[in-house]
Amino acid sequence: MARLAGKNGWTLLIFLLSGVVLGGFLGYLAKDVSWLSWLNFGQEFGLGSPDGTGITSLNLGVIILSFGLRIKITIASILGMIISIVIYRKL
Repeated sequence: MARLAGKNGWTLLIFLLSGVVLGGFLGYLAKDVSWLSWLNFGQEFGLGSPDGTGITSLNLGVIILSFGLRIKITIASILGMIISIVIYRKL
């Protein structure tokens, strides 16, 4: 029980985010390798249009600010999350 005292939710969140980012990056690198291309298979969803213009635009004349959110979940990012949870539990 003493090992659980040092763990907190923020550490788990950092581990999960790093697992998603590293998994997504490895999936992106593996997309051109024929026998690893399945790692990049996934779904993209979010708020805003597919061309990246966002859901809200603010035109200030000189600069246009667009706000939106796009998330792509791939098999590699899911594997990265699972690995990060395993590492977190070993701490």
